[in-house]
Amino acid sequence: MSTTRTHEIWTRLKLASEISDLTEKEWGVVLPLLEKELAAREVKRIKHLLHRSGIRRIKRLEDFDWKFNPKVPRTEIMELARTSWDKEVRNAVFIGTSGIGKTHLAESLCMRAIENGIPATCISCHDLVEKLKASRNKASLVHYYATVKLLCLDELGYVFPTPDQANDIFQIVSKRSELSSTIITTNLLPAQWGKIFEAATATAILDRLSYNGTFLPWEGPSYRKKK
Repeated sequence: MSTTRTHEIWTRLKLASEISDLTEKEWGVVLPLLEKELAAREVKRIKHLLHRSGIRRIKRLEDFDWKFNPKVPRTEIMELARTSWDKEVRNAVFIGTSGIGKTHLAESLCMRAIENGIPATCISCHDLVEKLKASRNKASLVHYYATVKLLCLDELGYVFPTPDQANDIFQIVSKRSELSSTIITTNLLPAQWGKIFEAATATAILDRLSYNGTFLPWEGPSYRKKK
């Protein structure tokens, strides 16, 4: 069928009050075009979500070496991977020393969400503090991190925020409470969060993360030493 004829069909499709007006032959042309356009739009959407996500290297759960560290709570991680982040609120805190795969797994969960068309963002605590410090419109930045469907705040415990910065982090977590999901990776047990936040702030943040929250401490060797 010619390009002119295809254009005529598209025009009819846009103008028709009843799409059943199309003939079977016309549907044979239109449906593949619709499927192709929808697929192209989905690819474009995923690229846009990935660009905004802060993920620098694509990491997937399938790439994780579960055998190297059998103490990683695989069952709980795979349960999180089945979460419909756009419909459910699930919080998770990955606790352990550096190099055991916390960031890889957190970013993998975000990557899976993005592949399903769900907005997700990963940012380290250091980078978040620096962005908030340099931002000309802090309220807008806080709003973005407070509303993205899935947020991974990485490496909590390696930066000691000022009281104002700690309050910004609290505001982000607080605004997300019961509305959107948050994953945090940290080297500190919950009882040690008073090292980076005032006691009241630490308690308030932990309280909000406890809503549908999973705290997963694990130990093991560093993957970096393996390499």
